[in-house]
Amino acid sequence: MSPQAAGVLQLTALIAALALAYRPLGDHMAKVYSSEKHYAPEKWIYKAIGADPAAEMRWPAYLRGVLAFSAVSVLFLYLLQRMQGSLPGSLGFSSIDPDQAFNTAASFVANTNWQSYYGEQAMGHVVQTGGLAVQNFLSAAVGMAVAVALVRGFARSRTGELGNFWTDLVRGTVRILLPISVIGALVLVACGAIQNFSGIHQVGQFMGGTQEWNGGAVASQEAIKELGTNGGGYFNANSAHPFENPNPLSNLFEIFLILLIPFALTRTFGRMVGSLRQGYAILGTMAVIWIGFTALMMWTEFAHRGPAFEIAGGAMEGKETRFGIAGSSIFAVATTLTSTGAVNSFHSSYTGFGGGITMLGMQLGEIAPGGVGSGLYGMLIMAVIAVFLAGLMVGRTPEYLGKKIGIRQIKLAACYILVTPALVLGFTAVAMALPTPADSMTNSGAHGFSEILYAYTSGANNNGSAFAGLGADTPWFNTTIGIAMLLGRFVPMVFVLALAGSLAEQKPVPETAGTLRTDKPLYAGLLVGTILIITGLTYFPALALGPLAEGLAS
Repeated sequence: MSPQAAGVLQLTALIAALALAYRPLGDHMAKVYSSEKHYAPEKWIYKAIGADPAAEMRWPAYLRGVLAFSAVSVLFLYLLQRMQGSLPGSLGFSSIDPDQAFNTAASFVANTNWQSYYGEQAMGHVVQTGGLAVQNFLSAAVGMAVAVALVRGFARSRTGELGNFWTDLVRGTVRILLPISVIGALVLVACGAIQNFSGIHQVGQFMGGTQEWNGGAVASQEAIKELGTNGGGYFNANSAHPFENPNPLSNLFEIFLILLIPFALTRTFGRMVGSLRQGYAILGTMAVIWIGFTALMMWTEFAHRGPAFEIAGGAMEGKETRFGIAGSSIFAVATTLTSTGAVNSFHSSYTGFGGGITMLGMQLGEIAPGGVGSGLYGMLIMAVIAVFLAGLMVGRTPEYLGKKIGIRQIKLAACYILVTPALVLGFTAVAMALPTPADSMTNSGAHGFSEILYAYTSGANNNGSAFAGLGADTPWFNTTIGIAMLLGRFVPMVFVLALAGSLAEQKPVPETAGTLRTDKPLYAGLLVGTILIITGLTYFPALALGPLAEGLAS
């Protein structure tokens, strides 16, 4: 079987597995967020934190809950890293420096998991499991809660209440993320991923010297890292490391975990708004972009250009031979079209166009299917903009799911889509203008520019993957990327929740013959075009200076 045919077979198997899980998981999540029943462990948590699970919240109160919880999480994780040297299970590692501790705390709480450190040389067992792994669950649950609040805004009418943040947070963690993660960890252990708390030990000889590795609860962290679209690796090589991702089967399973919840949330959306066809329209939009990007990436990386590529069967630089071009390409697209950021290959070593595809996937807003929760609310924001544009073309007031899209709604949607481009392009411009940040570039020219553009694209869009050529462990990058991650995560949530509140207060508009059918393929096509045009107009000049220039020159 040719490598190309094997790649198509892997992609087909992945789509089939996602299709089988789509309906049961989507319906389960809809029941979780609609149920009035509280399980005993959940009641204990509510009592411990002093929350009333039955109290409904308007959008300002819901937002205060999100921001307060996240602020406490950042502070806790920061202090845990700063005290690591005096904690048990530190493996002899010292406490983390202030700028890196801030960067890491902001990263994991913002669901970004950008890492400017070597995990196996910096973090002990307590920080890894009690800090980083815990935030993998909680940051994902926060994103899901905000998405559900926006869905309630579309589903409810004549009320400003969006549910209870603490209830949504706890249920998302206890009823969705924990059970699937336990199963996922067992599968990964069966595939060969390690799961222990061993210390640093010698594992063999390497180039005439000894090689040492520390163990860790890797399989359990790997499961929620992918399921929660987090992406932070236990080891510096991330999912290219055999302890995290041992073989092609585990590789395909990890891609499945990355895409599982973001795609299934579209059915949850359809179920909660009372129209499964609306969920299918969003699903179709996401699937078209994801499959298109995957096909383009595989074509780019398989292209035989020169004797070296012909002998290797494609662009094998920076890719694991146990995964090959197909397994690496599918993973790269999945991790950059979501907010995962895990890598099983090094994106800096991709072809010029291949590296551009990974960057463009993040610059779309990571909405196809996007992060856990953030992908759905990002796509719904784009859906609001698409119906607004359609309304302008036909000369009638735009409506979506029975709600009028007026001045307030479109202003909030516009502010949402402007936040991350301002962060990405602004920080990139400043970094390129100053002498010190540019010194961190391993390469010069277009590829060097791509390293910095990729870093801020990854940080502001809460992805966390790196171009693997930038020396980012400096006070400048730790601080500015940390700020970009926090602003890129929480400022858009302000506009999402404000939009949800304004929609929930509206009286439903009855459907007429002139109403745009947003559950039809025509609208899905309009939505795809809107996404690509807005992203292209925003980022094309920057991409032309980086990956496009490199691709055309090669």
